[in-house]
Amino acid sequence: MKNFDKYTRGYYMPPFECNDWTKKEYIDKAPVWCSVDLRDGNQALVVPMSLEQKLEFFTFLCKVGFKEIEVGFPAASETEYTFVRTLIEKNLIPDDVTIQVLTQSREHIIAKTFEALKGVKRAVVHLYNSTSYAQREQVFKKSKEEIIDIAKFGAKLCMEYAAKAEGEYLFEYSPESFTGTEMEFARDICNEVIKIWQPTPEKKVIINLPVTVSMSMPHVYASQVEYMCKSLIDRQNLIISLHPHNDRGCAIADSELGILAGGDRIEGTLFGNGERTGNVDIITLALNMYSHGIDPGLDFSDIPAIVEEYEKVTGMKVYERQPYSGRLVFAAFSGSHQDAIAKGMKWRTAKHPDHWTVPYLPIDPKDIGREYEGDVIRINSQSGKGGIGFLMEQQFGVVLPMKMRETFGYEVKSVSDHAHKELKPSEVYKVFEDNYVNIDKPLNIIEHHYKQIDGIDTTVTVEYNGKTFTSEAHGNGRLDAVSNALKKAIDVDYHIVEYQEHALSKTSQSQAAAYVCIEDNKTGKIVWGVGIHNDIIEASVKALVSAINRNMKQSN
Repeated sequence: MKNFDKYTRGYYMPPFECNDWTKKEYIDKAPVWCSVDLRDGNQALVVPMSLEQKLEFFTFLCKVGFKEIEVGFPAASETEYTFVRTLIEKNLIPDDVTIQVLTQSREHIIAKTFEALKGVKRAVVHLYNSTSYAQREQVFKKSKEEIIDIAKFGAKLCMEYAAKAEGEYLFEYSPESFTGTEMEFARDICNEVIKIWQPTPEKKVIINLPVTVSMSMPHVYASQVEYMCKSLIDRQNLIISLHPHNDRGCAIADSELGILAGGDRIEGTLFGNGERTGNVDIITLALNMYSHGIDPGLDFSDIPAIVEEYEKVTGMKVYERQPYSGRLVFAAFSGSHQDAIAKGMKWRTAKHPDHWTVPYLPIDPKDIGREYEGDVIRINSQSGKGGIGFLMEQQFGVVLPMKMRETFGYEVKSVSDHAHKELKPSEVYKVFEDNYVNIDKPLNIIEHHYKQIDGIDTTVTVEYNGKTFTSEAHGNGRLDAVSNALKKAIDVDYHIVEYQEHALSKTSQSQAAAYVCIEDNKTGKIVWGVGIHNDIIEASVKALVSAINRNMKQSN
């Protein structure tokens, strides 16, 4: 590719080795979560949310379980200001939820921010200014000392305004573009702000380390976070917050490694909506922890409802392959995958294990509101007998004999292949019904009667090619007797290979399903037929007739 040499690594490593995080295997507790959907997420929308949509989404975020929500930049626009005022004046903020607002280090903006917060019970005022080498050089054209003075100016003003206001105020500081800032300078500017705010155990200060632009592999960010944790003054009274963006597709990894490195808090959005490639996806991050047996502290037990609400208020769409949330993320089309999942599910039913270990499914789809039917086993031309059999059993109560599954599987795959589409469960069942069940042409048995005399004697009334006649025969059972009567009446030469039956538990009526496999004695062809009826004897006869009719049609 051309011009590769115009790019260079724009990040800065810590001045000493910071790799203690590598000794940790996993995250053992959930971080503090802060949703920035209403600020960072909203500003990234083509059409930002209206006041009504923001109010609805705020209520929804509270329902999901967020206790900290960044609600906007009140000084940025009238809509932002009005939203904050509406939340406060209409008493829409639950007592256990803290709202957060963003402000630049400029006096009129800070003044407007505190004006918007008048009457709030508890709020986080989030102060930021840009600190990166590129921003200092190209945008602000200021020295390090001048940039520190901007941060100190804003920190002091926040203290002054908070002292005059009612309610409880907490403070957060972000060295914006942290990932492009020299680590010693990031340390120094944060420490100057900490000195002004003087955090205590009862009133901690949030230091936010944003991946404003992702510039490195995740392990570099982890080392940067660890350096800050080791270098900031009064660390025990600080909350280290992480705010990863996804420019390199690493926001999840940045967050997970950043937590291992000492991060206490995550700022992110549902489904990762945000500037450019987006913020960290809190749902994915939380459910990653959930898959390791950690309670994330957020309620994602109904992902379809969350998707519906998100798409409604933002106008965005959730990608089909979005981890955990996408419509297809649990879908198995591959035959080998379907077979493994089906066997895994049956193993769970038989063994009742304590932990979830089903192949190909990192978590139980039902735990997040998804269904096995239609969500997990999906049928197309790549599907296999195991998956198709699993779908038939789960959706319709049809337990296909193992030897029949392959034959039926090929029938279904052929239909999908020729139609160039996925088949819905109802379409799969139609293939089954049309090709196997109660096939009554050209042969049909109208009546059958039995006497038990050293076995079974039967008299059957047969309709065949427009003619009706009776036939009598003896057998060691009812099905054998009927089979012998048919062989006497018409030109058929076969023997029964297999017979199975079961109750149909998924139907509203009490019905039974019978499966008969015959082998044509002339051709050696194996053919299956199915009978469904509320009487098992009737079902077995229909299954035999279906198999004979299918063999006749295939022989013509």
